[in-house]
Amino acid sequence: MSTAIAAPVDRLLYKPEEAAEALAIGRSTVYELMGEGALKYIKLGRTRRIRRTDLEAYVASLVPLPN
Repeated sequence: MSTAIAAPVDRLLYKPEEAAEALAIGRSTVYELMGEGALKYIKLGRTRRIRRTDLEAYVASLVPLPN
């Protein structure tokens, strides 16, 4: 029996849980980053969504530590 794995959807908006998976960090860390203002988000009604461009900007802002 073979199980096909679907390719990830290239989304424009991510739920915090989906953003956590994309960033390979915990969900609570995403909420902390949003609360600190380090990760921008938008509110749609009672839900929060993170734009793909804001995820990319957050990753680009990370500074690697020296060896």
